[in-house]
Amino acid sequence: MAALYVVMTYMEKPVFDRELKKGSAELLILSLIEHRPRHGYEISKLIEERSEGVLKFNVASFYPLLYRLEKRGFIEGKWVEKAGQRRRRYYRVTAQGKNVLKEQRSTWREFVNAINRITGAEHA
Repeated sequence: MAALYVVMTYMEKPVFDRELKKGSAELLILSLIEHRPRHGYEISKLIEERSEGVLKFNVASFYPLLYRLEKRGFIEGKWVEKAGQRRRRYYRVTAQGKNVLKEQRSTWREFVNAINRITGAEHA
């Protein structure tokens, strides 16, 4: 019974949500810049909007994630200045990033399908 308690404590909603977000962040970012470059603020806002507010990233964790993806060669950033606007860094997916995205989509699909097979109403 003690082991179950530890698992239940670990799986408390804030910890569980944080781990899910951390595990899916790369996939979300790469997906949103797959077809066109976007700047960091736009990417984070799209994640929030398309998830209907379920997923939100704070600046302190989001931009370092973009920098890590860039350092690993999955994305490439370019500073762009537009008249009347502040300078923004636009990110695009690299060829390596497209391969990673393809793998992550496949893994995510398999994971979600497995979870649905276990937790689905037809198995209750």
